[in-house]
Amino acid sequence: MSRRLVTVAASLALAVGLASPATAQTYAIQGGTVHTLNGEAFVGTVVIRDGRILAVGPNVDVPAEAETVDATGRHVYPGMFDAVTTIGLTEVGAVDVTNDSREQGDFNPHLQAATAVHPATEHIPVARANGITHAMAVPEGGNGAIPGQASLIGLDGWTVEEMRIDPGAAMSINYPTLGGGGRGFGGGRGGGNDWSEVERRYEERVAQLDQWLEAGRRYSQAVTAGADVRRDLKLEAIARVVNGEIPVLLSANGERNIRNAVEWAEGQSLRYVITGGREAWKIADWLGERDVQLILSPTQAMPSGPDESYSEAYSNPGILHNAGVKIAFATFGSSDSRLLPYEAAMAVPFGLPVDAALDAIMKNGAEMLGLDDRIGTIEAGKVANVIVTDGNPLEIQTQITELFILGRQVSTDNKHKSLWEKYRGRPTIRVIS
Repeated sequence: MSRRLVTVAASLALAVGLASPATAQTYAIQGGTVHTLNGEAFVGTVVIRDGRILAVGPNVDVPAEAETVDATGRHVYPGMFDAVTTIGLTEVGAVDVTNDSREQGDFNPHLQAATAVHPATEHIPVARANGITHAMAVPEGGNGAIPGQASLIGLDGWTVEEMRIDPGAAMSINYPTLGGGGRGFGGGRGGGNDWSEVERRYEERVAQLDQWLEAGRRYSQAVTAGADVRRDLKLEAIARVVNGEIPVLLSANGERNIRNAVEWAEGQSLRYVITGGREAWKIADWLGERDVQLILSPTQAMPSGPDESYSEAYSNPGILHNAGVKIAFATFGSSDSRLLPYEAAMAVPFGLPVDAALDAIMKNGAEMLGLDDRIGTIEAGKVANVIVTDGNPLEIQTQITELFILGRQVSTDNKHKSLWEKYRGRPTIRVIS
């Protein structure tokens, strides 16, 4: 074999090696109080193998090759799920070249956020150090837009291929706003001072969405019937939505806008989850009667209007929960993803039970989006996204002591920690007068 061929072969082998996931490892987390979120807590063992949970219980057989992790006196929880984020899609908001959360044009249903995720972002290690093990990277877009497909990713990996769990987990649609209620995720206000003009623009945008969904239905019907149709990636993606294969993350804020979005989605027979949900408390009973599910925007936010109580955002989750509405929390950002547990914690003094708050950052989002066969609880067969803590994850003083993402034990080191250690060790300078 020539030297050139040997060099090429070696390069290919190296490339394959770099692209492969980390070597599978078997772990046994022993002695901790296990909160499966699928039953009562117990002191026991969680066994992880090949990226998944192999076994869990008070008394389980531990494989001989397992590396043991002593969790005595600590707590074992499912990893937290930030259900709507731009993590991996943006680094410094004010620097355009570090942002890739938005594509040109309003209708890009064929695009997947995973293709733009930057695994080396500093935001990911910071988020996972606080217990966020997986997130939904959601593309942004304008008012009435279909920005693209949201991607479910694990927050560890050298490449996005190592990180992604489901690159096309949901479709993002920004329902058109009709004024009021603030902004949706990536959406805009109705605009204009003349109400008739605002209404015209709203109806025009809704009609555009209707046309896209109808085109997707017709395309699906033609393909199913065996018709000779030219392949259209955009309509293929829309067909998955109208056929109920993937859910819709439907952005809506404000009482009127949420009502309109729900009625539109029901009229289109979509699988959907409302995202944002500001002012949802005003129609909590109406939402509960219709089994509407919401992924709520941050509670640590200003009121939606000048006449609303300062506690509006804090009270919203508890009011919805008490009305029988299933909720989850999300940060809708990137650098703030680390704050997810505290968005839920802020709602607890205002009526949301502690157990419901934990469910809302760990398992509810997975159930809403049809991902609960893979994530959300500690059960055999599910993806091994697990955290070990020294207390309740909702409390700010609680530390994540062990972290497992996609079955890999991951360090909690991050830029925030390194800077804290650097400046904590700064020598004291004595000023001589």
